[in-house]
Amino acid sequence: MSRIGKKPIEIPKGVTVDLRGGVFSVKGPKGTLKRDLPPHVKVKVEDSKILVDRVSKERRFGAFQGLARALLANMVVGVTTGFEKKLQLEGVGYRVKKQGDNKLVFNLGYSNPVEFDLPKGIEVDVGEKGLLFTIKGSDKELVGQTAATIRSFRPPEPYKGKGIRYADEKIRRKAGKAGIK
Repeated sequence: MSRIGKKPIEIPKGVTVDLRGGVFSVKGPKGTLKRDLPPHVKVKVEDSKILVDRVSKERRFGAFQGLARALLANMVVGVTTGFEKKLQLEGVGYRVKKQGDNKLVFNLGYSNPVEFDLPKGIEVDVGEKGLLFTIKGSDKELVGQTAATIRSFRPPEPYKGKGIRYADEKIRRKAGKAGIK
């Protein structure tokens, strides 16, 4: 039994839900999201609630029920409030600038700046000094993937902590060389 999959999803006011041919779409104030459902689940919309059930009571289909319910719940939250990830640059000379509406330019200690084109549906707010920036969007998966891609340009290193890290991430620091006396 999937405990998460059995919970109904409340549909807030101002959000419309549509299910056609295995494609689930949610429309709200922050945009529209569409997703193909896993083949082993049934979705019903009743009384401003979304109910997810599995096709068969076999144990292996419980995971699909929980997955589908979590994906649909994230879609509903995304079109109402949205998702965001905060990243921080740490290091001498490390900066980020926003160029136009859909491009970020990073100075990360390489010989050339790193340019990154933002995917459609993603917004970025860059702080004053260019050290802290926030990635926002309605699709949780896309926000997380964009943050992970940006972090991969210069992951934090364990000795000095230089690099791009999530704002709430703790970097375990290693001791440097022990000097011989």
